[in-house]
Amino acid sequence: MFKYWAIKKYGTKLLPKLRKRYGEQHCYTASQLRATVYQCDFNPQYLPLGYILFLNESELKQVLDAEFPEISIPCYKKELTDFLNGYKYQGYLQVLSH
Repeated sequence: MFKYWAIKKYGTKLLPKLRKRYGEQHCYTASQLRATVYQCDFNPQYLPLGYILFLNESELKQVLDAEFPEISIPCYKKELTDFLNGYKYQGYLQVLSH
């Protein structure tokens, strides 16, 4: 089950942490995301969300297939979007609906 505050933290605080640690980038690597999630006290249960938000498309599929083979990207995005719509929050997470 999703936890609103853990997801919101990904949407509001992950990008600033990534920028502080690795500089301004269009996309980040899976290892940069993993390190930031674990070292900066993000809930690792939502690591796939971090990947969806900040990996490039080609790396995203490869990483999710290797680390989370049970996750369907479109289904995961839809479930998160539906969940967040109940809270009337999107913030940076609006990219999920694209």
